[in-house]
Amino acid sequence: MAQITVRQTGSPIRRTKDQRATLAGLGLNKVGRVSTLEDTPSVRGMVAKVAHLLEVVEG
Repeated sequence: MAQITVRQTGSPIRRTKDQRATLAGLGLNKVGRVSTLEDTPSVRGMVAKVAHLLEVVEG
């Protein structure tokens, strides 16, 4: 199955609880962390929700 790699570029400080929970669900919690995930519609939706805090490295 295809995979997507994302890197956290923004801090979760002063973000809403749901955005912080979305980052945790993606396996991210600190700036600079990288996570490789399955490329599914639910993961794409999570990435879109916090796109201002992430950059897609691959995928």
